[in-house]
Parts: sequence; C-alpha cells; structure tokens
Amino acid sequence: MKNRTMGKDGARISAIGIGAMSFSNFYGPTDEAQSHAILDAALELGVSHIDTSNVYGMGKSELAIGSFLSARPGVRDQLHIATKAGIARDDAGNRYYDNSVAYLEAELDESLARMGIECVDLFYIHRRDAGLPIEAATENLAALVKKGKTRAIGLSEIAPASLRRASAVHPIAAVQSEYSLATRAPELGLVQTCAELGTSLVAFSPVGRSLLTDHPLSREVIPELGFLKSNPRFVEPNLSANLDISDRFRRLAAEMGAPAAALAIAWLLHRGDHVIPIPGTRSVDHFRELVAGCDLALSAADMARIEQVLPVGWAHGDRYTVDQWVGPERFC
Repeated sequence: MKNRTMGKDGARISAIGIGAMSFSNFYGPTDEAQSHAILDAALELGVSHIDTSNVYGMGKSELAIGSFLSARPGVRDQLHIATKAGIARDDAGNRYYDNSVAYLEAELDESLARMGIECVDLFYIHRRDAGLPIEAATENLAALVKKGKTRAIGLSEIAPASLRRASAVHPIAAVQSEYSLATRAPELGLVQTCAELGTSLVAFSPVGRSLLTDHPLSREVIPELGFLKSNPRFVEPNLSANLDISDRFRRLAAEMGAPAAALAIAWLLHRGDHVIPIPGTRSVDHFRELVAGCDLALSAADMARIEQVLPVGWAHGDRYTVDQWVGPERFC
C-alpha cells in the first residue's frame, strides 16, 4: 500500500482510507459483522485511515469501530482514526451547528468512549458555525490538541479563504470535501490552497455515491435511502441522464482493464499527492476494487481520456438540496 502524509509533517497513512458512514445504515442496512469484515480487509490490504463521525448512525459507526478494536488488542496502533463533531439538533429535531469548545469537547469525549480509545489522530469540525469566527473555532479545536484528546485538527466543507484564516491560528492537517470526477468544485481553489498550506484534502464520496462504479445504486433501492431519494442527482430526469453519461466511464474502465471504482480512485490520487480518498462500502469485494485504484498508474494520456468521457460539469443536478446546502461553504 502506498502511503501519504496527513497534513504538513504529519502522520504517514495509507493513500486511501475508509469512509465509515457506511458503518451506519446511510446507504442501506448493515451490521457490526459487515463493518468488522471491512476493517479486517483494510488491515490485510494495508489501509490504515478510518474516517467517522459522531452523527453517523447516531454513534453506530463509532461503536462498530470500538468493538473491532476491543476484539483485537494491539490493532489501535496500526490505525489512524479521525472523527468529527459540530452538527447538532435541538429538542424539536431542528439541525444547527455548534463549534463551541464545550460542545466539541463533550462530543469528542463521547466519541472516545464509544471507540474505547483515549485520543483520536484527527478531529474535525463537521460543519462550520457561521456565527463564530473561523479563528475562534480553530482555537477551540487547538484546545483539544493541548488536552491530548486529538493529535491533529481538521475542517469539513470549508472554502479556501476560511482555510487560510484557520491556518494562521493553528496547523490544519486536513480539509474534508466531496471531490470526484462527478464533483470538481474543489478545483476552484481548495485543491490548490491545501497543497500550498500543506493540508491534506480528504475526498469523501470519491466514486460519486456509486455513479462512478460498475454497479450504480438501482432505481429500486434509491427511494429507500433517506439522503439519496431527494438528492438532485438521483431524482428523475437527472438520474437517467447521469447513468447514461457515466456508462461511458464504465466502458472506458473496461477497455483499460480496471473496475470503474478503481479507475475513479486512481484519477483522484493523480490529482495531487495531498489528496486522500475515503470511499465507503458495505462489501468486502467492492472494497478490494476501491483499493485496487492505488496500484493503477495513469499517464497524462490516460487522464485525458478519462476527462474526455466525463468532462467538467457533466453531472446533472446539484450535489445537495437547498436544505442540505445550509452549512457547507460554497466556492466563489
């Protein structure tokens, strides 16, 4: 397994990680045994980075990681574990964002308890509270480094200008953003700013929520998934358009002798040494396809062929609904 550095002069981790949202029921029913099977395969293949959150399954993802670590003494030192907090709900169930140090520390303490560990390797603010200056939010994260509860800090779904302001306060090891052949907004400045500042760009949904795989989610399954059933890219007529266009990518991958998911991962890895994809899956076989992307060497001609079949802006529909856009920072 090839390695990359998490942040400037940070930990050496696998070039690809695991997006542990799949350890909850976000993309369909799953259980602890399935999650443990993915983690066992990760250890076998040399994948060391795990990215989770307190809100994935309302703690279910972290509990699965915790039970895995408990059943395998000594494994913790082989893994680089990241989690997040910052998305909260009031008594009526309304979502809001809290970046206060009291909230972040309390949530991190609960995450540590669920995973049965004393410290995470990376702790993100999951969504920025627009009412709190980014400098103050960064200081709140830095306080948790001083307390020994996290080794490094990160931010999720922020704009390049916010990253610059935060980095002036404390080193930001990683910024997490959706980035793939289907979502290329980070190339408007975030990819470049992360490289300049020595910040890793952790790319979630790197296979386009299945659109960049050999077996996209079916029309029958999508209505059963709370997030995707209303996602603009997965409702008609956008869904049919996206499936038709991404068929060209599947055909190209077959011509190149690679699974489509592996080719999508390889493309991302070739966008910069600081880019770290974190695909999620409930299938060990699919996980192996994803990891295979780390071994695909793509030439400039290969990259051009990929971008010819999936040019910038090919995807129909926004990546979020209007409601889901409350929180993430858009690019200018």
